Amino acid sequence: MFNGVLPCSMEKFAVRRGLQKSLGGNAGLAKLATEYFENINADGEGKFTGSFGILTNVSGFFDDDGKLVVDVVQLKGDDLGELLSKDGGREIAMESRKRWSGFLDQATGYNAKQRGDKAKEEAKKFAKAKSAIKMALKSMELSSNVTQEKIDKANQMIAELEEMIENGDAPSEGRVKKLNDLF
Repeated sequence: MFNGVLPCSMEKFAVRRGLQKSLGGNAGLAKLATEYFENINADGEGKFTGSFGILTNVSGFFDDDGKLVVDVVQLKGDDLGELLSKDGGREIAMESRKRWSGFLDQATGYNAKQRGDKAKEEAKKFAKAKSAIKMALKSMELSSNVTQEKIDKANQMIAELEEMIENGDAPSEGRVKKLNDLF
């Protein structure tokens, strides 16, 4: 049954070089979160949870790759409508969005446009890797003079790229180029 709250999937954001260290890692991130959200709790690993207004649950941490990983649950449907119809409800919703954006600015070191640009760059890396995999598979299928050694090497590289894609890690241009250069 729908309870008016929809979970969003975890999102990853690029973080400006050196920012994670200057913030103090996950402990510093949790401290930063106290400036933007309420009811902040941090676990032993430094992952924090909190809330504010329409953001019923915000959690986040820096992963091993130095990216900001966040999960947000927001009010939706009737519950959101109910909040917005109350006195000051619209202001609470606007303040929630403002705080969320401000937190992301501070936690990543990038503004909204820069975060969008970084996300587009990463999406291009995924697309290029998927295209290289398709091209390699097609080349192996159509070519009759590809050695078994080259096929084995290509399959190994494809498996590595697919694992990176599945894990949400953008493959580097160098890895993709190496696969493309095989054929």
